[in-house]
Order: sequence, then structure tokens, then C-alpha cells
Amino acid sequence: MGSRRRQAILLGGLVVFLGLLGFATFRANRPASLTVALARGETPAAPPLVLPRLDAEGDLDLGTLRGRVVVLNFWSSWCIPCREEAPALEAAWQRYRGQGVVVVGVNVQDLTPAALRFLHETRTTYPTVRDKDNTVYRAYGLTGVPETFFVDRSGRIVRKFPGAVTDPQEWFRAVEAALARQP
Repeated sequence: MGSRRRQAILLGGLVVFLGLLGFATFRANRPASLTVALARGETPAAPPLVLPRLDAEGDLDLGTLRGRVVVLNFWSSWCIPCREEAPALEAAWQRYRGQGVVVVGVNVQDLTPAALRFLHETRTTYPTVRDKDNTVYRAYGLTGVPETFFVDRSGRIVRKFPGAVTDPQEWFRAVEAALARQP
């Protein structure tokens, strides 16, 4: 009887362990579902984002931008492709900000002085925030930088650039497509 009890306890422990492992795996793979959903033609909700401004005082809350098209560009100062695409992204910001489009730079995996130097050198004028603990990076399922998400007026992700895009016309087309979407 003692042997059966030990077996039951071991089996119960194994079941609990496997359940926790399955749950952890599900949670770890959840951000990738944004990319999968976009690939299926779906428009997943943009994960919440409340981060401290890098370029000004206070926080920026993505929720307060509802009703506008938001371009979220994840970047780092050490990222050469990020530097290469910066002029095209700034051009999109300058062209569309009067039409209800907000470009938001999200600095990740970086040091604040280097990030501020990057903003100055690239003459970036759009709002920029800092994700110092990679919380938002993980929520969006990033695999590297740069990555850019286009969020429509209702808070749904409608497109993603998984890498650098240096042609301003690409940015313009993506922004115009997001603007054309009805909430």
C-alpha cells in the first residue's frame, strides 16, 4: 500500500509539473500569435503599451492614441538597419502626422545616453519611449530590431514590417492602407 501511495504522489507531481510546463509554454508562445494572426489575415488587438518618454517628460499610453493610426517602430541605437531606416520613418511622420497618424519609436535593449544620441543624430522628431525591461518587446513577440507594427484607429494591428524598410514609398503605402481602414 505504501508503494502505491508513493506512485500516486509521484504521478500527481508529474501531472502538475507537465501542466505547469504546458501553461508556461503556451504563455511563452503567445506573443508569436500576433505574427501568426497577421499571416492568417487577422487583425489582432495591439497589446497595451504604457512606457516612459525618452524624448520628453511623462509616459506615453497607446490607449490614449485610439482613433488615430499608430506606427510602432521598435529600434536600438546599436542597430545599423535601424539607423538606415530612420530617414524613411521620419519622412512618413512628417507627411502623415497632420492626418491623424502618430509614429512612436520604442527603444529597446539599449542605454539611455546612446538612445538619446541616436535620436539627435537621426533628427528624429516623433514621440519616443523606452522599454527598459523588454516587457513590451515580449508582448509584441519581437525577434529583433527593427520591427514595426501598424495599428489602425480601433487599436488593431493591421501590418508588420519584420525588419528594416528604407524606401519611404513602402512606409507611405503602409500608412495609407492603415488610414483607409474603417474602424
